[in-house]
Amino acid sequence: MAVIAILGYGTVGSGVVEVMRSNKELIESKAEQPVNIKYVLDLRDFPGDPVQDIITHNFDDILNDDQVELVVEVMGGINPAYSFVKSALLSGKSVCTSNKELVAAHGAELMRIAKEKNVNFLFEASVGGGIPIIRPINRSITSDRIEAVTGILNGTTNYMLTKMDAEGIDYDEVLKDAQEKGYAERDPAADVEGHDACRKIAILASLATEKTVSYEDIYTEGITNISTTDMLYAKMLGGSVKLLGKAGFENGRVWARVAPAVVLANNPLSMVNDVFNAILLKGNMLGDVMFYGRGAGKLPTASAVVSDIVDAVRHKNVNLGIKWSEDKQELMDIDDVNVSKLVRVEYSDKDKAAACVKRLFGTENILETEEAFDEFAFVTDCAKESDINDRLEGLLNCDGINGILNTIRMEG
Repeated sequence: MAVIAILGYGTVGSGVVEVMRSNKELIESKAEQPVNIKYVLDLRDFPGDPVQDIITHNFDDILNDDQVELVVEVMGGINPAYSFVKSALLSGKSVCTSNKELVAAHGAELMRIAKEKNVNFLFEASVGGGIPIIRPINRSITSDRIEAVTGILNGTTNYMLTKMDAEGIDYDEVLKDAQEKGYAERDPAADVEGHDACRKIAILASLATEKTVSYEDIYTEGITNISTTDMLYAKMLGGSVKLLGKAGFENGRVWARVAPAVVLANNPLSMVNDVFNAILLKGNMLGDVMFYGRGAGKLPTASAVVSDIVDAVRHKNVNLGIKWSEDKQELMDIDDVNVSKLVRVEYSDKDKAAACVKRLFGTENILETEEAFDEFAFVTDCAKESDINDRLEGLLNCDGINGILNTIRMEG
């Protein structure tokens, strides 16, 4: 029998208990032995819920119980999750977690400890919720060199952008709607400023490079400057605006960013709408492969956690050998990465403004929409971001141009 303890009985923790109880026979068949939840740690009591019989308020009850072989951390945040998880690993207990903040900040260290203790630190649910992605990278796409990872990694922002695009609702209104539906928190910064997606792409980039990509080094831009007018121009190009986390691995050089992008129709990510997430991997032999599904939510995330539980139970005293060292992976300056941008220009003299665009960017193709006055948009050539930005600075000095209203990267 495998004896486990769950840290946290919130949304995901209660989902794990529900999945374990609802699919008990199937899970134990896959695990090849009975699996028993002995403890659930939470500060609260839950009168009337059967889980109350196994509630503890003291982590030491779990840490000091030699019967507990596996700890499931679904508390979220760094503290006290980090100290609890580290202590569990040091005591010889495997750990499964859905905690992206913890994995992004301390993943390499915790995996080193797990390897030293011959146990496992598993985190399938930390990136794509219910979407399997960690396991495929570690076990399925092992004969390929990963050249790029691109993902819609945050369901809240994808819902908001989808609604803005489909219904013409402005940012403030759609944020309020997302909060009322429970997709966005009262303080939505982690989602809308791109921090959530940043931690997830840091985890994926670390696995691809087998080194530590610090989320603090990743250029991060959220969706707060995206407007319905941006959406109109994206539609004219046959695309839609998505918040993308992307990392590229080229000739030993690595870069990563989180930013909105106009995703064109030939890219499968353009069809990922609402609260769904998707991750597109490009292998040097395999080519493109996409993983799609619900990136958050109680039961999808819990399902991924339980898959890790089964894996850990089946590999007692066998470290699965996930490659992620504590050596830091240096990132290219984002200004050195090639990019093309959609640029919105406000003008006082259209002809003079268009002439300046042609001189600096070599294009006469401008986009106009009846919904926006005294402005047009154009798409730059593909060049280093620093070169594009230098020419945009020059554009600001042209006669007939009042300013640049927005720039959004293009994703073919």
